[in-house]
Amino acid sequence: MTTNIHPSAVVEIGAKIGANVKIGPFCHIGSEVKLGDDSVLHSHAVVAGNTTIGKSAKIFPFASVGHEPQDLKFHGERNSLLIGDNCTIREGGTINPGTEGDDGNTIIGNNCNFLANAHVAHDCKIGNNVIFSNAVMVAGHCHVGDNVIMGGGAGVHQFCRIGKNAFVGGLAGVENDIIPFGMALGNRAYLGGLNLIGMKRAGLDRESIKKARNAYKQIFSNDLPITDAVKNVEKELGNDPVVSEILNFINASDNRFLCTPRINREG
Repeated sequence: MTTNIHPSAVVEIGAKIGANVKIGPFCHIGSEVKLGDDSVLHSHAVVAGNTTIGKSAKIFPFASVGHEPQDLKFHGERNSLLIGDNCTIREGGTINPGTEGDDGNTIIGNNCNFLANAHVAHDCKIGNNVIFSNAVMVAGHCHVGDNVIMGGGAGVHQFCRIGKNAFVGGLAGVENDIIPFGMALGNRAYLGGLNLIGMKRAGLDRESIKKARNAYKQIFSNDLPITDAVKNVEKELGNDPVVSEILNFINASDNRFLCTPRINREG
């Protein structure tokens, strides 16, 4: 099947459109856009800038992909947006490219689903199999790991990291880093335990989950400073890959606070 472009759509000279692509009425594709095979743009979708989108994308009406960053420091420098295969961007979604305040790139992995009115700001790095529910807002320079699910209306402060397989509850206001497999709830968000459902869905065995729960209790028990507790857990459970993922995430913190259980903030 050949590419099908509606007569009312605008595809600028220079755009590279893959095979079997459908571009609906009143869409606008910029001159530097690269759009992968088997992609579908429904009516009124707009893709601009130095944007590369992989195969089998689905972009719905009034989505804005690749327009200049919503950053007052941006002054037209060269930047890019890279989106992997099989990603869906629903109605009103916005995804911006990078700035020179970082590496100039916004990067999104494969199999991601951005529901209506979700926003990915400049310089974000989003992993694979990520779901942003309706009206999720992620500010600039955030890193979101694989398999993260964010509930509707959640907002993430700039420069935050969210570890892989974490779950962020609806309307949560995230201002601190969330450990891999963590479950963050509330506004401001606190750590409400491990994302046990997500861990099971990821195929982790009972022994790994048990060790992760043990590590979680030790790290966030309030009996020791987190840095000391992490050292103890490294000695006891550091060989377990799930525990190691959590410890590496904490140790890699770049002077940002961790999202912690509510008791840690009150104690």
